[in-house]
Amino acid sequence: MKTDHEWAFELFSQDLQQSSVLKSVQFKQITGLPFVYLWPDCTADQSVVEDQLKRSAAKAMKGKRLTLAMSYVRKSQAFYVYRVRFLVPQRKMFCCGNFCDDCIRFT
Repeated sequence: MKTDHEWAFELFSQDLQQSSVLKSVQFKQITGLPFVYLWPDCTADQSVVEDQLKRSAAKAMKGKRLTLAMSYVRKSQAFYVYRVRFLVPQRKMFCCGNFCDDCIRFT
């Protein structure tokens, strides 16, 4: 059974893939952080790409208690790179090593 976080990321991915603003989208996970590589249409600039990211994220988060953490990383000649995360409120994001009852290792 998928969590809200997993459903949101899946919906986000599908919406970006179907966008008319973007030619291609690729997701990579580097050191545990999700990065999105976006190849825009030739007429789209960075503000249009960011608007599309925010619209897709808003659709994915609708009805869920999630927040968006998005940051611009870099631009190549052909693509933009963003780090996009959906954060769950009041939930630990890492293991502190103290064997807590609500440790993320047990979920």
